[in-house]
Amino acid sequence: MREHLLEIRGLEVQYITDKDVVRAVNGISLTLDKGQILGLVGETGAGKTTTALSILQLIPKYTVRIPSGEIIFDGEDLLKKSEKEMCSVRGERISMIFQDPMTSLSPVSKVGSQIADVIRLHNPGMNRRQVNEKVEEILTRVGIPPERKKEYPHQFSGGMKQRIMIAIAIACRPDLLIADEPTTALDVTIQAQVIKMMRELQKELNSSVILITHDLGLVANFCDSVAIMYAGKIVEKGLLEDIFDRNRKHHPYTVGLFNSIPDLEGGQERLKSIPGLMPNPSELPQGCSFNPRCASCMDKCMSGNVPVYREGSHEIVCHLMGENRND
Repeated sequence: MREHLLEIRGLEVQYITDKDVVRAVNGISLTLDKGQILGLVGETGAGKTTTALSILQLIPKYTVRIPSGEIIFDGEDLLKKSEKEMCSVRGERISMIFQDPMTSLSPVSKVGSQIADVIRLHNPGMNRRQVNEKVEEILTRVGIPPERKKEYPHQFSGGMKQRIMIAIAIACRPDLLIADEPTTALDVTIQAQVIKMMRELQKELNSSVILITHDLGLVANFCDSVAIMYAGKIVEKGLLEDIFDRNRKHHPYTVGLFNSIPDLEGGQERLKSIPGLMPNPSELPQGCSFNPRCASCMDKCMSGNVPVYREGSHEIVCHLMGENRND
């Protein structure tokens, strides 16, 4: 049996404030194999970024509680590692491309120096010449002329800044790359260029990727598997063909996401939006969290545990799926 590179088991993450307990992630389970690309999809506030930050243990220690769960990476539970041990994992084994390069890059350091810092940290035996050669090699790999290593972030366009962020993330050839909405601030043409480059780098490095996004079109062109997240829970997951096959059964939230995408052949005058808003994570509804917005809500959806429907690699957490399920 193949061992997963990453396995998240029953992860719960809560933000503690003076007045409330914000339940950001509520018992999610995911697996990721070597070389696989997983799309983590959902609205803003679904818990996607919190999940990613939990993997890297970058969540604030004094305001966050993890009541239960495991994050098994290459056979080891990351939640049991010390901060010193995690420092050797971040950047070398697991890297993250953050959402906004404007706030992630240091404005007072040259881009070459920022890439070199990562290389020196995880390769203390390298001399200055070797580090410099590595920096130029990485910049070339992401499509930036090596001579621009002496420039500052403000001298680059948004798309070029994102390429620099990717260069920093891949500097040590990580096994797992987490991309948190890496193309949100870019125009459509530059988005396509960045995603094409990420795909080529992923194949070259044979890295696994978690792509956090709300763009299903991006998922369709980049990912191997998909997990749909709502109110801190995975409501549906499966291979790409499981999620994008309109003839299969789907969670009502997944159906709502697809209905909000323009159909060039459908000829509809208006898109169908999902009514209502994501629930407050400190006041989640009983039963299925989606029940206040679901047109198919039944009495049993409003209390108790929600059954899991499974068919091969496809899983849906919903009462509507009939008898073919695993409670």
